[in-house]
Amino acid sequence: MRGVHAYAGEDGGSLAAGAALLSAGRRRRGGSATVAAAALLAATAVCALCALTAPGAWAAIAALPDGRTLSYQPLRGSGGIAPLDAFFSNLDYNGGPVMASNTNYAVYWSPSGASAYPVGYQPGVNQYFEDLAHDSGGHENVDSVATQYNDAAGDFAAYTSHFAGALIDTDPYPADGCSAAAICLTDKQLRTELTAYVRAHGLPIDLSHQYFLLTPPGVEDCFQGGGRECSAGSTKPTYCAYHGNISLPEGELVYSNDPYVTGNERCDDGNHPNGQPSDGALEGGLSHEHNESMTDPVPNIAWTDIGGSGGENGDKCRAFNEATEFGTPLGTASNGAKYNQVINGDLYWYQQEWSNQGNRCLQRFTFSGEEPTASFRSTPGSGTEVAFDATGSTAPGGVSRYNWQFNDGAGGLSNPVETTVPTVNHTFPAASFYVVALTVFASDGTSIGTARAVAAGTPPPPTVTKVTPAKGPSSGGAFVTISGSNFIGATSVRFGSTAVSFTVKSSSSVTAVTSESASGIVDVTVTTPAGTSAISLADHYKFSNPTIAGLTPASGPAAGGTGVAVTGSGFALGAGSTKFKFGGVLASGVECSSHTSCTAVAPPHKAGTFEVKATVNALSSAKDPPADQFTYQ
Repeated sequence: MRGVHAYAGEDGGSLAAGAALLSAGRRRRGGSATVAAAALLAATAVCALCALTAPGAWAAIAALPDGRTLSYQPLRGSGGIAPLDAFFSNLDYNGGPVMASNTNYAVYWSPSGASAYPVGYQPGVNQYFEDLAHDSGGHENVDSVATQYNDAAGDFAAYTSHFAGALIDTDPYPADGCSAAAICLTDKQLRTELTAYVRAHGLPIDLSHQYFLLTPPGVEDCFQGGGRECSAGSTKPTYCAYHGNISLPEGELVYSNDPYVTGNERCDDGNHPNGQPSDGALEGGLSHEHNESMTDPVPNIAWTDIGGSGGENGDKCRAFNEATEFGTPLGTASNGAKYNQVINGDLYWYQQEWSNQGNRCLQRFTFSGEEPTASFRSTPGSGTEVAFDATGSTAPGGVSRYNWQFNDGAGGLSNPVETTVPTVNHTFPAASFYVVALTVFASDGTSIGTARAVAAGTPPPPTVTKVTPAKGPSSGGAFVTISGSNFIGATSVRFGSTAVSFTVKSSSSVTAVTSESASGIVDVTVTTPAGTSAISLADHYKFSNPTIAGLTPASGPAAGGTGVAVTGSGFALGAGSTKFKFGGVLASGVECSSHTSCTAVAPPHKAGTFEVKATVNALSSAKDPPADQFTYQ
């Protein structure tokens, strides 16, 4: 599952349960989350993307027929909201990951015959990313505002920016998927193309890389084929740009869709300090989506204002008035245009971003004062009631507000509960594991978040109903999707007896990466604190036949007795579990120290060159000369 957040125009490991304690820890820039914390964040990332029922969100939620959830900023005048976070109307933490660093790619989808990008557009966008990278770690542009937001793994949305380069995609556009423009593509078509391009070129897919898809003038797009919510240049204008994630077995592909909006007054006010069409792209959504991805890469499950005035950090400053949206200009460029950002000596004009500290929109940010800490204990009550106690949390001058996200709505996120005291009781809708997030606020809005999996009642053990694909190489490294139920809080995934790395995508989906294994069929099991999935035919995974990659030495006397080192894959560990035949004659003394390395004693055989065959669990290696050939002399 996935989410999308749009930028509108003016018109439009081991997860502890029970009473365990998890602290947000100290400020950390970069680094890697633990396996347990990463699994927790990934679990939140998907379960919270389902049907959001919070009534107050300004960033509108669209539940599409295919089950996906899109989050976008509605047109001006689209109605009021019911504030819940009334004290601050700040961003709250919902339990998901932030981007601890960001390596950016500009992807220009420009097949032969497509309209050209205006002169200066591509170089200007590329220069912007290069400038961000040059000033990385500083405090003089809006990227610095994001650095105050953390996640449960202990990472912060650090201003650690890199530009990996411009990518030119020359694949032809598919047939129109919508009808709101002469060339009209749906979000599904954009995702399909971007996924194919990234995979074909072996590019990274994770939460530290983002792909900005920029199409030329005349190419518009819509969320879906019906074409009711489309890009600004279409006949159904709703948004200028949007960001989202594509949940793939190998990781989350973070992307932003940035159609051409320069000159469209609903997205671009025409103030271009560089005098280039790229200025309109930056103001018209690219910077907005970049910053929202840093703090909420899987939309609406990290830092977002679910209960208050709504939206992510960019939305809250997209106010359609210059003072709030852009702040005070820093000066005037040589062409008379205003600018509010100076990055690597270049001048820019684009919106501010929301700062919890100080409760306002800012052009730049330097953290001041002491940072709060967030931690909580949970104690089971009657039925599915749980008592929470955040007494261990701290803030300068004392904690002003505790914001609780229980993630137990119809499909994930729920209305947050805000308290002035550290204790709260909550009754969950069913016995299960839930990712509970806590945001702690100081009196000036300075915040910190934490989250962990909590058991409500007596959760049922997990079940595995499908493994996709159901077979793969015995050399390992395959991405496998495990379907079933009750996966939240998973502590281990095993293929047979071998524990593998995994990510909990949702209560019903886990992705795992296979390790080297002996050839044959194994049961795939998932373990949570509630138990381990029962073995069934549905959990079978078949590791491919063994292979022989080399024999050392590859020759010996016909009398036999030569000790031979065999390399390959799919070998069973120990003595006797793997059998080798030299020209049809069984070898002796077989000992396998790993799934890729064995030793055997060549049997007597007549002179000549013969195939060596490995057999494990009734599966035999295929002929692969000359690697599997042994010569008797």
